[in-house]
Amino acid sequence: MKINLSILFLCVVISIKAQVSNQADELFATGNFTKAIETYKTLENKELFFSKIAKAYIAIGNYGEGLAYYIKAIETNPENSLYKYEYAKLLTRTKKYDDANILFRDLIKSDSLNPNYHYELGVVLEKQNDSIAFKEFKNAFLLDTTHQKAIFKIAKRHIYKRRFKEAHRLIDVGLKSYTKNLDLISLKAQAYYYQEYYTHSVVWFKKLIDLGETSEFIHEKLSLSYAQNSDYQDAIYHRKEALKYDPNNANAIYVIGSYYERLSDYENAEKYYKKSLFIQDQSWSEEYQQLGTVLNRQKKYEEAIKAFQKSLKEDPLNFMSEFYIIRTKDEFYADLDTKIKMYEDYLKKKGKSPFKIFAERRLKELKEEKFLEKN
Repeated sequence: MKINLSILFLCVVISIKAQVSNQADELFATGNFTKAIETYKTLENKELFFSKIAKAYIAIGNYGEGLAYYIKAIETNPENSLYKYEYAKLLTRTKKYDDANILFRDLIKSDSLNPNYHYELGVVLEKQNDSIAFKEFKNAFLLDTTHQKAIFKIAKRHIYKRRFKEAHRLIDVGLKSYTKNLDLISLKAQAYYYQEYYTHSVVWFKKLIDLGETSEFIHEKLSLSYAQNSDYQDAIYHRKEALKYDPNNANAIYVIGSYYERLSDYENAEKYYKKSLFIQDQSWSEEYQQLGTVLNRQKKYEEAIKAFQKSLKEDPLNFMSEFYIIRTKDEFYADLDTKIKMYEDYLKKKGKSPFKIFAERRLKELKEEKFLEKN
């Protein structure tokens, strides 16, 4: 009878421990990590749960304790490669690259056919600016030709080295096994963009948007690609989408103005050029010059003259803005004598100007016009 009671008591104890263990696992599974940690630590055989305690600490951002408990887990189970692998990844995450390097190399020695060991070592070597990283990414790919992360790293390197043919071939391999890999789709779009195959880059950047991926970078590159193909309406749309991420980007606003100008929509071009100039801490000569140009096309000569004068003030050597002032005054003023004197003075002062021929031709026209008026 005593023996039966002892067995019953033992079964009850085991049952209670199992319940506590299950309770800790449930807390962990449902994201109640701090409570899970506390519960695991109450167990007599808590050494069996060191790795879970480590993961729970990582989940709440306490990487120091996470590292400490992975060390305990490895000391308790020195042959457990999974613990070493997770510990090495955490070393990388916490920028302990030298220690991670050593541990991943040890793991590769124990299992050289594990692609993830090679990939993770490549990540560490990349952080250490070691060119051997590329070799490790290739090793990972050779061991697993569907390894998406390794494919991304290798293809990105090919694009950086302008080996576009190799990059496309590799990206296509990756997309064959996972057609919706946003990173690889983005790489393919960028490769076409840098190759100046803008029609293709549009297709691939749009794939990203169709998959719900949007960013300032995507819309900006789409805008630039459309503009290269003279599709300025689409270029404007995507520049405006990019502008939502940085509403006071003076350069982007200026570019939108330039697209409107190419569409001969001078009113909107004026609007965006002015807005760009207003935002900038210091105005630029070229921007004022472009503003003056679109004002001229709208026959807003007085405003155009002021814009060109500001351009010249920003850059006194801007001979183009200087001549544009003369030409705009030519359109604005009615008096022939005033116009003639203006060109004569210009030619005296700017005899070596690249616009000398135009000024001489216009002066000749004005003098002939005056002669005809007298007769």
